[in-house]
Amino acid sequence: MKAVKIKLSLAENVKTFVNIVSRYDYDIDLREGRHVVDAKSMMGIFSLNLAKPVTMEIYSDSCEGLMDDIRSFVV
Repeated sequence: MKAVKIKLSLAENVKTFVNIVSRYDYDIDLREGRHVVDAKSMMGIFSLNLAKPVTMEIYSDSCEGLMDDIRSFVV
């Protein structure tokens, strides 16, 4: 598992982020405090407090392609 902090400040950013992560077949979660949602769920993401960075948890050992694709969201 790999964990990174990401920032999704605009609704358009959330849409772009979901489109990117949905291309990968492994599980990806977003954690904000004690709340955890599926990173591929736009509704789930909007239930989080996006005012500050959230933790993205990637359940794969080979996620270099994903990391390249989401580079603009990583803080």
